[in-house]
Amino acid sequence: MRISDEQVKKAVDRLLHPELHPESEPTPRPEDGPMIEEVVQKVMQMPDREDRIAELKAAIESGEYRPTGSEIAESMIRRWLADQVR
Repeated sequence: MRISDEQVKKAVDRLLHPELHPESEPTPRPEDGPMIEEVVQKVMQMPDREDRIAELKAAIESGEYRPTGSEIAESMIRRWLADQVR
């Protein structure tokens, strides 16, 4: 999954300015339960990015997919930063 520039900016901001980002997360209200469940179900039913997956699969199978070390490192760093925001 590609990590957007916006996610990276948020992660960096959170790492550089932790005092601006309280550690406590909001607690859902009991009356929000049905809406939360509905959103979760809709997200679970969303299709994968099948077109991109097929494109990458074809490139891998044909030997045309050759990411550089820099691309791999950037993806790893973006993933780590995005995980820090969660």
